[in-house]
Order: sequence, then structure tokens, then C-alpha cells
Amino acid sequence: MTELKTKADRVTWVMDELESLYPETPVPLDHTDAYTLLVAVLLSAQCTDARVNTVTPSLFELADNPRDMMRQSVEDIRAIIRPCGLSPRKSAAISELSRILVEEHQGEVPQNFEDLEALPGVGHKTAAVVMSQAFGVPAFPVDTHIHRLMHRWNFTNGKSVEQTERDAKRLFPEDRWNKLHLQIIFYGREYSPARGWSLEKDYISARIGRKSLWKKAVDYRNK
Repeated sequence: MTELKTKADRVTWVMDELESLYPETPVPLDHTDAYTLLVAVLLSAQCTDARVNTVTPSLFELADNPRDMMRQSVEDIRAIIRPCGLSPRKSAAISELSRILVEEHQGEVPQNFEDLEALPGVGHKTAAVVMSQAFGVPAFPVDTHIHRLMHRWNFTNGKSVEQTERDAKRLFPEDRWNKLHLQIIFYGREYSPARGWSLEKDYISARIGRKSLWKKAVDYRNK
């Protein structure tokens, strides 16, 4: 086994391993265009992608474009998206952002961070997902999986998602960002979850992770 002497060696090894595990990276949220992706990502806040994918077919049957969505009552939207949680806030955001898209952006989802982040319910991570997955613009959306793994792998100090994003962009080549952030998410779900985690399964963390992980692994086994 090749010795990984430097952080650059470890970064390259991680990218190679993830590419081997996940050569294809389908977008986890079902969508048909930039608008339906935007709405799906908004719904995914504090909700699993799998749950969102059970809700969006009914929502997009009601309306799958901003002009039709803005005509729906907030109550009707809320009734459909209730299983995703935070339905009062999310339904109001979907209604209002749809109106803004029609009135200020000719019914199109803007292809820049500034306008996206100005929309109701759309933060930086949501904007980054849309920019990368709908428009192919290099971005590195940081969700809980990426934040957790970047810290476990000692690639960031884990103090904030903003710092994690800066470190990820500094360490990884820009032309890999859009695929790599999905690969890390897939690895986190399969091998390195927040709960029920094991270094025996999480082989990347076992090889390159910070030393404190080994104490945590012992603590997990002793519970």
C-alpha cells in the first residue's frame, strides 16, 4: 500500500477512492429542470432526499413552473409538502420565490449566486446546489455529510460550514467540485454516517482520519 506522506497525497488518494466507488453521480433529488430542482432543494432542508422525492410528484402535478405555482394558495402547497417539515415557512417561500421569478426574472431561475440567494428560502448551500447541478457552474455545496467527513479526514477544522467550503475549494481541483461533493455525500451515507459509525467500515477515515477518531471508535464499541 502506497504511503500517504503529505496532505496532497491524502487528497489525491481520497479522490481516486471516491471515483472508484462512485463513477456515476446521479443527482439525489428528482427534478426535470432548474425550477423543480430549486424547489426540491428548498424542501430538503432538515428533510431527507428520499422523503422529498415522495412529496415532489404531487407538488409538481399541482404546478411545475413558477407561473403556475404562484397561482396556487400557500395552504394548498403547505398541505402537500407537510411531510417534509417546516411546511409553513417552506410553502410561503415557494409561493413567494415563484412570484419573484415571474416578475423579476422572466419566469427563469437566475444563473448567478447573488440573485439566487436573494430569493426567499434560498441560502448559499441551496444556491450552490442549483448552480452546480442545474447549470454546471463549479461550486461545492457543503451539507452535513461533507462537513462531517472533511473534519473526520482532517481536511478542515470543522468550525463552520463556511470554513469547510473554503478548505474544500482550496484542496480539490475546481473541475472536480461538482462531482466530488456528491461522491462525498454518497460515501458519508454508506460508509461514514453520523450514527452507527464504525472505523471498520469507514476505511477512508481509518487510513487518513484524525487520531481522535480512534478514541471515538473505542467509545462507540464500549457503549
